[in-house]
Amino acid sequence: MYRSAAKSVVVSGHRLRSIGLLTRYPIPRRRFISFPSLLGTGNPKQIYCFNDRKTLTTNIRATKKSKESKYVNEKDYSHVIWWKEQMEMCRKTSSTQLTKRLSYSNLLGLDDNLKNGSMKEGTLNCEILKFKSKFPREVLLCRVGEFYEAVGFDACILVEYAGLNPFCGLRSDGVPKAGCPVMNLRQTLDDLTRNGFSVCIVEEIQGPTQARSRKSRFISGHAHPGSPYVFGLVEDDRDLEFPEPMPVVGLSRSAKGYCIVSVLETMKTYSLEDGLTEEAVVTKLRTYHYHHLFLHKSLKKNSSGTTRWKEFGEGGLLWGECNGKCFEWIEGNIVNEILFKVKELYGLDDDVTFRNVTVASENKPHPLHLGTASQIGVIPTEGVPHLLKVLLPANCTGLPAIYIRDLLLNPPAYATATTIQAICKLMSYISCPIPDFTCIAPSKLVKLLELREANHVEFCKIKSVLDEILQLHRNSELNEILNLLVYPTWVATGLKIDLELLVNKCESISRTIGNLISLNGESDQKLSSYANIPNDFFEVMESSWKNRVKKIHLKEAYEEVDKAAEALSLAVTEDFIPIICRIKATTAPLGGPKGEVLYAREHKAIWFKGKHFVPAIGANTPGEKEIKQLRPSVDSKGRKVGEEWFTTMKVEDALTRYHEASAKARSNVLELLRGLSTELQAEINILVFASMLLVIAKALFAHVSEGKRRKWVFPTLIQSQRSEDLEQMNRDRELKITGLSPYWFDPIEGSAVLNNINMKSMFLLTGPNGGGKSSLLRSISAAALLGVCGFMVPAESAVIPHFDSIMLHVKSYDSPADGKSSFQVEMSEMRSIISRATSHSLVLVDEICRGTETAKGTCIAGSIIETLDSIGCFGVVSTHLHDIFNLPLTTKYTVYKAMGSDLVNGKAKPTWKLIDGICRESLAFETAKKEGVPEAIIQRAEQLYNSVYNVDLSKGFHEVCNKPTGVQEVTISPANEITNQMEKFWKDVENVVCITCHKKLSSKTKATMRCVLVRPREQPPPSTIGTSSVYVILRPDKKLYVGETDNLEGRVRAHRSKPGMQDALFLYFLVPGKSLACQLETLLINQLPNHGFKLTNITDGQHRNFGTSDIPLESLNLHR
Repeated sequence: MYRSAAKSVVVSGHRLRSIGLLTRYPIPRRRFISFPSLLGTGNPKQIYCFNDRKTLTTNIRATKKSKESKYVNEKDYSHVIWWKEQMEMCRKTSSTQLTKRLSYSNLLGLDDNLKNGSMKEGTLNCEILKFKSKFPREVLLCRVGEFYEAVGFDACILVEYAGLNPFCGLRSDGVPKAGCPVMNLRQTLDDLTRNGFSVCIVEEIQGPTQARSRKSRFISGHAHPGSPYVFGLVEDDRDLEFPEPMPVVGLSRSAKGYCIVSVLETMKTYSLEDGLTEEAVVTKLRTYHYHHLFLHKSLKKNSSGTTRWKEFGEGGLLWGECNGKCFEWIEGNIVNEILFKVKELYGLDDDVTFRNVTVASENKPHPLHLGTASQIGVIPTEGVPHLLKVLLPANCTGLPAIYIRDLLLNPPAYATATTIQAICKLMSYISCPIPDFTCIAPSKLVKLLELREANHVEFCKIKSVLDEILQLHRNSELNEILNLLVYPTWVATGLKIDLELLVNKCESISRTIGNLISLNGESDQKLSSYANIPNDFFEVMESSWKNRVKKIHLKEAYEEVDKAAEALSLAVTEDFIPIICRIKATTAPLGGPKGEVLYAREHKAIWFKGKHFVPAIGANTPGEKEIKQLRPSVDSKGRKVGEEWFTTMKVEDALTRYHEASAKARSNVLELLRGLSTELQAEINILVFASMLLVIAKALFAHVSEGKRRKWVFPTLIQSQRSEDLEQMNRDRELKITGLSPYWFDPIEGSAVLNNINMKSMFLLTGPNGGGKSSLLRSISAAALLGVCGFMVPAESAVIPHFDSIMLHVKSYDSPADGKSSFQVEMSEMRSIISRATSHSLVLVDEICRGTETAKGTCIAGSIIETLDSIGCFGVVSTHLHDIFNLPLTTKYTVYKAMGSDLVNGKAKPTWKLIDGICRESLAFETAKKEGVPEAIIQRAEQLYNSVYNVDLSKGFHEVCNKPTGVQEVTISPANEITNQMEKFWKDVENVVCITCHKKLSSKTKATMRCVLVRPREQPPPSTIGTSSVYVILRPDKKLYVGETDNLEGRVRAHRSKPGMQDALFLYFLVPGKSLACQLETLLINQLPNHGFKLTNITDGQHRNFGTSDIPLESLNLHR
């Protein structure tokens, strides 16, 4: 059975973050109602069904039934209850009408009193029930002819979630039935899995059957959320898009904290992460979309002694996240129970093993809290700038973006972070072209190869992955990056593979694929073509297997197809063409007999189609003999096709021979492809590792490109030193950021107010409304997180300690579902922050205790500040509770900071700069006025304020303010071979470009001119970002195109997106300044035609006065 385990697979999953890497479509959560009491002990052997008989009183046929199945087996009871819950959630009118005709006495929900409801032995329903019993909680689609049909519960699900109409409308005398055509299967599966359902697909064995006999059927595969149906993909000529895999997740409590177990059925792996906070667990549940959720009964007993999970305090946030979701309670060993449930859910054999791919997490920072991830935009949040969108270019999506997201949510250990930073630094300096970085989801590789469904398109992509690894290895600049990439790839996959072994295996596997698969650009297998046979026939018959594998492997089969096609053409010529010639010669001007040779697509045949002709009796004219040989065409079941379709014995024999030869060749091609899948299964670890390495490389190259565009810098990352002497540790540590800008700021849109941060302890921050406190906290948090992950930061320079946790609390909202006010939510988060904070943590709290009355809120805030100060953590606590400065606080390291203001016309105006001191002015009245609050309300507020407080509004403000030397040749990479003719042509172009531009360039600057060639499936390095360059393109029509740009990578992508330009080559050189680039562009446009080159752009339209040169043609030693 195709679901056998791939025991050799060892894939990532050391924490739940790696689950997101293995590709990315979220599904809406369906609300379930749990019935624990119904699933308890003491159930009898036979349990009465939950059938509502009132809906069937009008059915005369039902009343005559003497026997009825009113009971359901105990083993099916829980599954029937589960389906009953699904039916209760149906909301569409059509689906709710269908549910009234269900019977909750069997797994199908069929009422045998209704029409087509019989489940007797030998019926289709009985066969479907046997399949359903193997996977009782999956929607079952059964192939019946040209449709996939579903009955009972499954039909209601199709109508509700897939938008299908019930068969026979809503008539009340038959069982619920629905389905979709074969061509719409993929869309139907997508609709069901998107809504969280798993689907079991039953196929029927194709081919002729004996009369009155039922076709044999078998389970061909399954579709799960995150794991699509792949049966028959090996025969397809397209690439199937794989969504992000969805794990089965289990949660429990342990002595260290919360524990989360995630299992990937596709990869046959599981990971366990212990010691998590409640907020970290909730963050993971919201970020990674799971297929099933299991909760251990240890969650019901929290540390406060509460035995009821819904109580306030610890566990309340997690309960609010899980409440109303689909989950089941389990007990016992969490890992063993989850693995048992996975085998049960997916119908796996007991001997299937799962590999533990958990990677040790010592010295690794804690995962981000939900509030932190939300408030800096790691998790998309309304009103908060999305951090991922500024870390990567807009065109970098999919697996690379998921890798970056998961790295931010689960910051790496110091060794991993420094390695990532070293990789990014090298990437920012290289000058050679880089590969396209083909990305394939590891789960896709495992599933397609395990099920032997990988087609030639997928093998070409696998070979591209391997070849790009070899390209990195063979290039001296890129090889150093490849060496460093091995370590973070091990961390992400759990696979330790030596670089030398990786390179050797890539060469071997690439050679194996290249020896078998017909690669792009190879055209030694043309489709058969004859003038007397429509081309559509050969295209349909041969395109499904030709150009898949190299012809040398199936030489005899190909020759037999060619001979059969030739014989078919000869038969058509001898039997049909004379008739057509006769008809054309005798056709009257106003009508007469007609006839032509056509392709009958439905019957895959070449037949003669004609009408209004009758052979002349006794005549011996041309075509008469052939007309007499005609006989009506019949289909595969021997039925006459129509009155106008005819054939002959000779044509039918030739058709049969051609079909058999084509089918044999096709079968041999599929056998070779499946054999290659089997061979590559032994190398699945290498393929997974190589694919993940390219995902990481693409993600980091994209980040470096965007970081250079935004003028970000690499920080100095300081490893945290553990010491018992807090004072000595405070002297040795420092968070120092110069020129910090908001991470969402784009330099091309203008300038931002920059701040300098020199932090050795806690800041107590005050400032007016709109003064930039929240923005500063978000900016510090984002910069610290980026630095801890090894990325570039939005600053002019930075020194960042490797924090063990980064916690940001900005604002709280009430949670009515949990019965908690905003202050309760805030205190819950503060409890979590304080319990997790250490002297190596960064804690940022915005406007603390603003959700309760001022006096007690101020005292709670003061006590929290004292606690954080005693812990010795880094951080910022901002507040408008100015009475906190009147409290007798016992702090040792806390420093007072404020957001500055200036007096303009007697009114305070924010400067958004961080300064020393205290600011007691809130600018509340000014803010309210700016937001459109009526003037009368503001004036009355000022009167009330003065009458109670009797203070000068400017007092708080003043409290703060009174404080080419030559030419280098182009480097030809040995990884890409080009023909001698093409290489010579580009050498000629390069020589002319260098000699033409060198004099102009040397007169303007002393910079060295270096030409670089970007080949197909390569792109310019990040060092070209933000730098002017001049480039020359070789078009498919052998003409050159000259241009200049400040964004070479974008220009290359734009040119290659045009039809026919996908494999265009680019020659470029960097120029200091756009003005000089424009001059050199015009110079080349004017001079290249003088040296025999054809250009598509004969003028640039803007610099017509430039471009003259006194360089004689004789000085160019060209040989063409």
